[in-house]
Amino acid sequence: MESRNNVTYFVLLGLTQNPKEGKVLLVMFLFVYILTVVGNFLIIVTITVSKTLNTPMYFFLACLSCMDIAYSSSITPRLISDLFFGEKTITFRSCMTQLFTEHFFSGSGVFLLLVMAYDRYVAICKPLHYFVIMRQRVCVVLLVVSWVGGFLHSVIQLSTVYGLPVCGPNIIDHFLCDTYPLLKLVCTDTFVIGILVVANGGLICTIVFLLLLVSYGVILHSLKNLSQEGRQKALQTCGSHITVVVCFVVACIFMYVRSVKTFPKDKLLIVFYTMITPMLNPLIYSLRNSELTNALKKLSRRNIMSPIK
Repeated sequence: MESRNNVTYFVLLGLTQNPKEGKVLLVMFLFVYILTVVGNFLIIVTITVSKTLNTPMYFFLACLSCMDIAYSSSITPRLISDLFFGEKTITFRSCMTQLFTEHFFSGSGVFLLLVMAYDRYVAICKPLHYFVIMRQRVCVVLLVVSWVGGFLHSVIQLSTVYGLPVCGPNIIDHFLCDTYPLLKLVCTDTFVIGILVVANGGLICTIVFLLLLVSYGVILHSLKNLSQEGRQKALQTCGSHITVVVCFVVACIFMYVRSVKTFPKDKLLIVFYTMITPMLNPLIYSLRNSELTNALKKLSRRNIMSPIK
């Protein structure tokens, strides 16, 4: 794939032009990124080490934590570096790389959330056949399908903007390279391209969200057949998953189900679902999941006691 324009770099205006505000944002985003990496890494280590968390649900949760780290790492370190060094330029190749990686990991994450909802549906509605249906090979296939879905989504997003001619100033009024801010710089009609972007981004998120609503509607309807203890446990795991879905998928719908326009609030919205949501995911799952909380406590006690021995 070869670009048709002669742009070699872009200028990112970032979140603020005020140096004092930039320092505050630098400290805040560094803190958020450290919490994101540490929190999700703890989830991965706990699930890997604990013998009680060897079910498909926790396998997918560990994969989601991996995606959260990768997704946040595709955006936040660059933003922190730009705020620290005052750098505002990004090369065309780096811009396209960032566009690809952010949509790859976010797209894969959306499909993985759908897979996790299917896992909960099987566990609650077909408990006797759960380990037959959700055997290891099926889990791996579903994970690969999520990655492939994210890859195809990202390739389409990249191909819509890569070869378009850029005219006028190469200034992006944003802190990252995303589809809509880039399309504002294009000196050609973007109506058809905008429809493709909406279909590839917003429509996918909307369909996934509707499927998630249907699946959890069926799950909630099936809870009446469970015991009080089983109902409470199911509500804990499903409640945390629904919270994560609302935080990420709804923000994605709001961002991409519209015409090719950018608004001032877009920056805050993207900060929320690219930085804040990956940080909150470990907290949401650990607080609402007693099994994971107990495993985390056991892991911390083991690490504290081991030096004494």
